[in-house]
Amino acid sequence: MAKTKPGKKDLDSYTIKGTNKVVRPGDCVLMRPSDSDKPPYVAKVEKLEADHRNNVKVRVRWYYRPEESIGGRRQFHGAKELFLSDHFDMQSAHTIEGKCIVHTFKNYTKLENVGPEDYFCRFEYKAATGGFTPDRVAVYCKCEMPYNPDDLMVQCEGCKDWFHPSCMGMTIEEAKKLEHFLCSDCSSEDDTKRPLNSFHVSPADEPKVELKRRKR
Repeated sequence: MAKTKPGKKDLDSYTIKGTNKVVRPGDCVLMRPSDSDKPPYVAKVEKLEADHRNNVKVRVRWYYRPEESIGGRRQFHGAKELFLSDHFDMQSAHTIEGKCIVHTFKNYTKLENVGPEDYFCRFEYKAATGGFTPDRVAVYCKCEMPYNPDDLMVQCEGCKDWFHPSCMGMTIEEAKKLEHFLCSDCSSEDDTKRPLNSFHVSPADEPKVELKRRKR
């Protein structure tokens, strides 16, 4: 009587080869690219499984870097920004190089220091169409650009909007020395608050004068 072929079994965890780092479903990992000149791919582990020969496979959901997306990297994309895609794959667990952390955008902007393992995600990405969710994002400053957490910005005490020093005719060094800051609109119209544009969402719970830039 022929033996039935053993099936695959789900695993609770996998230890990365040559390390003591344990990967579990839900973790984010760095995966070795086929081209050694490229940075590692970033993926979210959905499932771990082993076959009858104990070969471990991992089902992943890929994160895309801005330059890997259809629209490419844009001015407001941070250096550590990723998009959570709808692209899934089965990969050999041996291609996992290490673990990383993909923060929410809000949590990333609160980090005191950004380490090599820290990334952030504020968009989901449809790989086939290049579409994003959400497809709109808050904009700041008179240049009306979304917030790039790598750029230093200063907050106006009047309208509470955030501004790039260069857009206000200041150097970064001058901005760091400010005790008070009013944007040109608020300083010329002290009694009249300018309307917020429809894309604008102010950062919450910020002190009156604040500089924003992540330490790296």
